[in-house]
Amino acid sequence: QVQVVESGGGLVQAGGSLRLSCAASGRTFTTYFMGWFRQAPGKERDFLAAITWGGGTTAYADSVKGRLTISRDDAKKTVYLQMNSLKPEDTAVYYCAAAMGGSLINAPRTQSYDYWGQGTQVTVSS
Repeated sequence: QVQVVESGGGLVQAGGSLRLSCAASGRTFTTYFMGWFRQAPGKERDFLAAITWGGGTTAYADSVKGRLTISRDDAKKTVYLQMNSLKPEDTAVYYCAAAMGGSLINAPRTQSYDYWGQGTQVTVSS
């Protein structure tokens, strides 16, 4: 089993920044890559970014390139999502997930992930 816990959400003004953290624990050696998604009320869960452990290969949704940066600390088994120039439409619950295998090409698919966190709320005020 792998446990995934997000933190770092909160209320921020438009134009501000936040850094989300995602700590993985348990049988983390079985995981290959980690991903970030978000889900606004009444909408589908959207892919944002993903990163592999070790090599640090990344993948991003086109819509967030340049504003969001994913990184990881292999020793701490923690993945980060730096979000800059936040907009009210970024308001959502942000989820972190762990994939045990597969290809990073499939990172945008929720079905690629085996473990999910509970999510952290991000609210951007105008």
